[in-house]
Amino acid sequence: MVAINPSDIAIIIIVALVLFVGSSKIPELFRSMGRALGEFKKGRMEAEMEINQMQSQAQPTVQQNQQKTSPEDLERQIRDLQNQLDQLKKQQGTK
Repeated sequence: MVAINPSDIAIIIIVALVLFVGSSKIPELFRSMGRALGEFKKGRMEAEMEINQMQSQAQPTVQQNQQKTSPEDLERQIRDLQNQLDQLKKQQGTK
């Protein structure tokens, strides 16, 4: 079996382009591919910037919520959750 190198594949693709598209259309084809790639990169950068902005806006909110909870609040939340759990267990026991 014959091994095909990446350079061989590139040569085959170039020859096929010349045969099917024509030598005058190849620069136009590559130009449009370059524009499409540029638009893709631009869109990706904008999406990354938007994600970073959303993350930076979310971090202060999380830090504020963490600072507001005191040990007494945490104990009260635990008691409330324990009461809810006990109620659910009673409801399941009666069914």
